[in-house]
Amino acid sequence: MQEKYIDKNFSSLISDLQKLIRQPSVSAKNLGLEECSRLIVNMMKNSGIHAELLYVKKGIPPAIYGGIKSKQNPNKTLLFYNHYDVQPEEPLELWDDKPFSGKIKGNKIFGRGSADDKGELITRIKAVEAFLKTTGDVPCNIKFFIEGEEEIGSVHIEDYLKKYQKKLSCDAVIWEFGYVDEKDRPIISLGMKGLLYVELSKMESIRDAHSSLAVLIENPAWRLVEALKTLRDEDGTILIKDWYKDVVKFTKQDIQTISKEPFDSVSFKKEYRIRKFVGNKTGLQIKKALVGDPTCNIAGFTSGYEGPGAKTVLPSKALVKIDFRLVPNMDPHKQLARLKKHLKENGFDDIKVIMIHGEAAARTSMSDPFVRTVKNAADESFGKSILSVSSAGTGPMFSFVKFLHSPCIAVGSTYVFARIHSPNEFARIDLLKKTTKCMCKIIRNFALV
Repeated sequence: MQEKYIDKNFSSLISDLQKLIRQPSVSAKNLGLEECSRLIVNMMKNSGIHAELLYVKKGIPPAIYGGIKSKQNPNKTLLFYNHYDVQPEEPLELWDDKPFSGKIKGNKIFGRGSADDKGELITRIKAVEAFLKTTGDVPCNIKFFIEGEEEIGSVHIEDYLKKYQKKLSCDAVIWEFGYVDEKDRPIISLGMKGLLYVELSKMESIRDAHSSLAVLIENPAWRLVEALKTLRDEDGTILIKDWYKDVVKFTKQDIQTISKEPFDSVSFKKEYRIRKFVGNKTGLQIKKALVGDPTCNIAGFTSGYEGPGAKTVLPSKALVKIDFRLVPNMDPHKQLARLKKHLKENGFDDIKVIMIHGEAAARTSMSDPFVRTVKNAADESFGKSILSVSSAGTGPMFSFVKFLHSPCIAVGSTYVFARIHSPNEFARIDLLKKTTKCMCKIIRNFALV
């Protein structure tokens, strides 16, 4: 019944998604967040869902709460977590159309947020709408929590979860996204990696100088380069003492699941036009690395002249941004202390370290009944789905587990090469429809367990 409603009214899903895409909501620029949150509240109300804005501090983007109390099953609650903020649209010159166009070309709808995360959000809203419009009820209680800071590290997520813990209480959480692979199989992720994001900086002199003075004045960029070389080797292994000390090893069941996860090396290399993987990884090594290896990545390096042409300058300062992906049991604050100790012991105590963001990793146990509930729904909707021990990416899943004490599972409509965070981001229209129907099945199945 709900699936037929979705087929009949699918055009409204697309038009609502276009409205969301056309409303910029860039958290990094504090652009359009209040406007987008109110737009979503109105959309949810039009779908029959109670919706309201939540606040924690002045100047912080509002979160959105949505809720429907089930008449037939009021003792069981499923929560959908999503976010309405998007990444900055730059570089503008690499977009084929305007970044917030919502333009449709064939089976794709383009624009910043089309996949991450407005496309995913709309599938959840429309799935709940399908129940309300066809039966006037939902199989179990439904809650929504939609934040506006995910793309800048969910800075105030714990403030929200702490303040509204009772309001957001639930028995299980469907996460904000889920990948679909090249063979149209949804990847069901049972966890998220953590993150330690830092800035290392060095200031050498009071102002930039003529580069002829490089024989006398030390270049801070070289100083950072020398420090960076001590952090990891060419195979990607992090060289900081005790960095891996707290890492939880994979169980036999984890290894069995990981070995079954598909990974097409040829397609991946073709998509990104690369010749080899870090450390020349192959087979199971690749899969294990994606779900369970910590990383040390240079996200940005700034120093000196970066404009067109030549300018012979010796910069006075240099700054590098680094993100470390963490796995379960790695505490970001403890890892930060290890980083600082490493720099000091290697003679780099003159380098300033600032922590931008820290987030612990989380995983849902393979044996949790919710895993089978989601897997069965995805298999039925897509023909086949793939279980993954963890996503390679990061999100505030640990905070949800900490405050709500509920299993969290990521499943959704995002095509693996949807160019999220890049120019020409898109969502596949056929996957949006399948995922909306899948969400209906998850709700239905969850209510019966």
